[in-house]
Amino acid sequence: MAKNNSKMVEAITSMDEDFAKWYTDIVKKAELIEYTSVKGCMVIRPYAYAIWENIQRILDGMFKETGHENVCMPMFIPESLLQKEKDHVEGFAPEVAWVTHGGSEKLEDRLCVRPTSETLFCEHYSNIIHSYRDLPKLYNQWVSVVRWEKTTRPFLRSREFLWQEGHTIHATAEEAIEETERMLNVYADFCENALAMPVVKGRKTDSDKFAGAESTYAIEALMHDGKALQAGTSHYFGDGFAKAFDIMYTDKNNKKVYPHQTSWGVTTRLIGAIIMTHGDDSGLVLPPAVAPIQAVIVPIAQHKEGVLDKAGELYESLKKYGIRVKLDDTDNSPGWKFAEYEMKGVPVRIEIGPKDIENGQCVLVTRHDREKYTLSINDLGEAFGKLVEEKLETVRQGIYNKALENREKRTYSCKTLDEISEALEKNGDGFIKAMWCGDEACEDAVKEKTGVGSRCMPLEQEQISDKCVCCGKPAKALVYWGKAY
Repeated sequence: MAKNNSKMVEAITSMDEDFAKWYTDIVKKAELIEYTSVKGCMVIRPYAYAIWENIQRILDGMFKETGHENVCMPMFIPESLLQKEKDHVEGFAPEVAWVTHGGSEKLEDRLCVRPTSETLFCEHYSNIIHSYRDLPKLYNQWVSVVRWEKTTRPFLRSREFLWQEGHTIHATAEEAIEETERMLNVYADFCENALAMPVVKGRKTDSDKFAGAESTYAIEALMHDGKALQAGTSHYFGDGFAKAFDIMYTDKNNKKVYPHQTSWGVTTRLIGAIIMTHGDDSGLVLPPAVAPIQAVIVPIAQHKEGVLDKAGELYESLKKYGIRVKLDDTDNSPGWKFAEYEMKGVPVRIEIGPKDIENGQCVLVTRHDREKYTLSINDLGEAFGKLVEEKLETVRQGIYNKALENREKRTYSCKTLDEISEALEKNGDGFIKAMWCGDEACEDAVKEKTGVGSRCMPLEQEQISDKCVCCGKPAKALVYWGKAY
């Protein structure tokens, strides 16, 4: 690590100079990942894993509040099982990793390393669901999956990644659709409140929906560079999987009928989203809800009498209040510490030195804007904790507003293909809002001629015009278009 602010900043490529290189610099220098001997696989280092643990903790609580239970399915799927749902297997075939041998023996039925677990849940459901009294089943699991991606980038697209996948099964289509929409809203609330990341909620076009789904919903976020990132998805399967796997139950009228299913998930890609939404040229800027360290205390002139003692009192006060706090009493210089914790994206830094102690105060600096605040330390009980908590909320609101401003500035309404090309050429990448007739040929043509693909049909529809942006025929929906990670 560099030993002063200027060198630390120089160690990171400017995002305006080369956004991809800036991103790679961040994940390495903030000690989030390490590369491995398996191309496309990464070591998620402790600091990044702590971010994921906080994401997991918050989301898991939200899932359980909505009645979901955690389970754990096997890692392997027999090929014969995977083949039962034709559209599903065809959608995943190019990304599947296969196990062909067990020890020295060749397997008669080769095993897929799970890319997703719909087929495993279906097999389980077929064994346990017999009556309407067995429904619904609201399950979730926290696991890793493997998809053999050709092009990889840490967090955004790796061959093995961590995620949660919810799988639910319901008596009626209405219940399953309600579940699909409910979980989309859970994801949106989490991203906007916990991650301070504004998202667009919408439905995917048929060409972009999940393999085997009747409909796919997604939340789309806009990164600092104007590219879109799919931050979470929620799928309604109808009874297609149930028919393929012969899952039936006896309803209240004593008739045999098929249930309806959903699945939904988010991944460690959210860490990449945090980096690209909030980071700056000095490093990470972490939302307080998921930051491993919410406040760091840096003693100034710590060799002087009473400084470390008072810093320790601040630490104990904040720890007792429930804030994730660190006291850095190492012999590194204050300047080095400032740069280190800016790189790590710690939301607030608290400085305490001899003069501060004399004046009964400390200095708090917010990471996102480097504003300085003077806080009283005369009462180190609940009052001090509340003051720091208020500044953490200032950070959350500040980075959300900045991300929202970036999205609004980079969202362009267009009525023709020429307007799309002109907007992108003049303003750079961003979200394009344009009308669509519903024809897949027009969807493909927009991408071919302008470089932006459909991201989603927002749930909150607008009428920019009454004609398709591509063919001029009557429009059926507003679509958000963009270049994506």
